[in-house]
Amino acid sequence: MRGTRIHGISHRTIGRILTALGLLLALQLGTLVAPAYACGCGAMVTNRMARLGVDRETSVVRWDEQGGAEGRGGTEQIVMRFTVHGDADQAAWIMPVPHRADVDLADPALFDELDRLTAPEHRTRDHFWPRGSDWPFAPGDMDGAVGAAPRPGGPGVGVVGRERLGPFDVARLTATDPAALGDWLHDNGFELSDRLSEALRPYVDQKWEYVAVRLAPERDGAPLYGALDPIRIRFANDRPVYPMRLSRLAATPQSLGLYVLAGHRMEPKDAIGGTRPEVLFAGAVTPPPAGELARLAGPGKVFLTAVDQSFPEPSRIDGDHELVRAAADTPYRQIVWKDRLWTVGAVPLWLLTTGALLALLAAGGGYAVVRSRRARPGVRSAA
Repeated sequence: MRGTRIHGISHRTIGRILTALGLLLALQLGTLVAPAYACGCGAMVTNRMARLGVDRETSVVRWDEQGGAEGRGGTEQIVMRFTVHGDADQAAWIMPVPHRADVDLADPALFDELDRLTAPEHRTRDHFWPRGSDWPFAPGDMDGAVGAAPRPGGPGVGVVGRERLGPFDVARLTATDPAALGDWLHDNGFELSDRLSEALRPYVDQKWEYVAVRLAPERDGAPLYGALDPIRIRFANDRPVYPMRLSRLAATPQSLGLYVLAGHRMEPKDAIGGTRPEVLFAGAVTPPPAGELARLAGPGKVFLTAVDQSFPEPSRIDGDHELVRAAADTPYRQIVWKDRLWTVGAVPLWLLTTGALLALLAAGGGYAVVRSRRARPGVRSAA
């Protein structure tokens, strides 16, 4: 006996639809409950009932070497900007630093200046024969397409300072125990997973300090979304380093764009578990006389290196990015080629040429047939 039908739809079909909707609802609830940890330089921490993911992390490292011939010791500045998505209306991230740090806001225009300086060079190259993006291989045009104040820390945690910077509540911390640092965050309204506590242990063992940043939109209840205001962190260091170890807790693939300003071309020492770092630009640049880039780089020329890297499996990240001097200050700029098909008017030149050649061959073949017929014995032309 066939199942009954409601308005032409069987009960079996309705059951399948309800099952699918139930699975989708369960999946959505799972993503709401699961905490999101994402951040190339630290760990993004948010309320467990909210979602917050980092789509892109773009940072600038300014290394001012002061160690003389040995090249040891100097001042490091890191300016970072996150592009986030989710429904969280507040969150925090933690950045380990090797020494006492100063924190202030940076101008978002810095990244616009760097984008202009490192933009790829666009060139056009002409070709005769059609390629993959040209007719008849592919359709398309003829040209082709190319909040509240933090509470004092308990035993094992010291609050060095606290500042309110725009939408950020910044606390500079010391910690001798990862669990105590977790308690401090919990007391200030945020959850901290056991995995993150363990991930902080190498920094605690090395006696690093921490910059904890509490983010909250200017309008109460508005979700954090899009590009956040950049923050600058300045500290002394023995060698330039970009902290990445905590990113191994991220649940989704991560993307890092890194600009390095120094006296020479710099590059990551190794891949630390991600894809091979790709250099997008390298060259000596002269910053404009005013603006955020001039403030960060200082007077005169500075060598700028732009690096891009992906982390398809963040759990494989096994350390921090140590930035080292390249073998040579070789300049490099990406070249983006646009292939342009030779045309006469709107007609491809190859089509006109081959068409004319085929016509000539056809005419030549016809002439040869006529001559052949005239040359046969006994064949006469009609009177």
